[in-house]
Amino acid sequence: MRALLISANQEDVNMAALPLGLALVAAAAERAGHEVELLDLMRADNARGRTAEAVRRFQPEAVGISVRNIDDQNMLKPRFLLEQARAVVDACRENSSAPLILGGAGYSIFPKAALDFLGADMGVQGEGEWAFAEILRRLQAGESLEGLPGLYLPGQDRAAARRFSPNLDDLPWAGVARWLTSVRKDDSLMLPVQTRRGCPMRCSYCSTPVIEGTAIRRCSPELAAGTVAGYVASGFRKIFFTDNTFNLPPSFAKAFCRGLIAAGVKPAWNCIVYPGRLDEELASLLAGAGCVSVSLGFESGDDEMLARLNKRFTSADVARDRRILAEAGISVMGFLMLGAPGETRESVLRSLDFIDRIKPDIFRLTMGVRIYPYTPLAGHALTRGLIAPGDDLLQPTFYLEPGLEDWLPETLEAWAAGRTDCLGDIRRG
Repeated sequence: MRALLISANQEDVNMAALPLGLALVAAAAERAGHEVELLDLMRADNARGRTAEAVRRFQPEAVGISVRNIDDQNMLKPRFLLEQARAVVDACRENSSAPLILGGAGYSIFPKAALDFLGADMGVQGEGEWAFAEILRRLQAGESLEGLPGLYLPGQDRAAARRFSPNLDDLPWAGVARWLTSVRKDDSLMLPVQTRRGCPMRCSYCSTPVIEGTAIRRCSPELAAGTVAGYVASGFRKIFFTDNTFNLPPSFAKAFCRGLIAAGVKPAWNCIVYPGRLDEELASLLAGAGCVSVSLGFESGDDEMLARLNKRFTSADVARDRRILAEAGISVMGFLMLGAPGETRESVLRSLDFIDRIKPDIFRLTMGVRIYPYTPLAGHALTRGLIAPGDDLLQPTFYLEPGLEDWLPETLEAWAAGRTDCLGDIRRG
């Protein structure tokens, strides 16, 4: 079958992201014998027109649309991004009768609500490599799609249990670079690379378990290092590892870094590190393998708030990791997410003081916490009557601890004024 895959994401406030997940789906569909084309709309001036042109030219028999972002997670001035994706759906509808299949990280958080809003024919929650190829096979054979793992159909409240890839070595990593090379716009973009999926840490607000599950599944360190070496040979020099916890388990991270060093390649790369699971040996290996920057996701500098967020570390662990990384020559980006349940004026001030004490090279400051379905945060907000029963939460919905509504934005705006190390739009005007 002819399958057109479209990355509908145009949000690049945090990072202009190449469509790694969609490239894997494209490679899997091609491996299954289908004719595939990929359209990346990240920097398209006229996304609707580009979509219509691609559909008319390629004449697809099925269209997959990847939805990465639902909104921009800015509580003060939220932007709902599914309108962009709906314009892509509409352009496909106007120019083709091919079935429209949704997928992607953003879609997977809201599989029913997003399908209803966008008006597509079906959607795949979770990993799409096997599912999309199986949909194409069934469509081609005229077989029913009922019961396909993770597949939502219009009017359906639930789907059959999702199918997770137990061994990521089975995914078509070798075919990814060609797809991303064909869609990248300039050499400044970082190539997204994934070596693990799933996160067992269960932070109270996080949507990752809904998207990827709670069990860590991984490539072999040898395959991961060899794949990165292949990307470098393809011309990529900047890499961002999308693994939610690059240092978990530490043994895997160390083996991967050793493999990359042994391969004799040293791209410049960034990764996400979970605090409290770092030692000097791993930091040295990270630097030796080319890591130049780490995102250290601590969200608060107050120990009581860290416990409320279900973080498995303390502020002392974060400070220690900051020091270890600095000694290894790796820059650190920190994060503060203020206003979660239990936040007080005192805990906010302790977090701000913590930033001044550990001095990350740069940090992102956000106010309020986006509420995602099936999280402890959503349950807490429901119990307190801050969201209604049955609210699908598709529209940007945030938690801000009652009593901080006026004080917190004023305090943060004044504190951040003039700071060059602070990212994040916390201005109300």
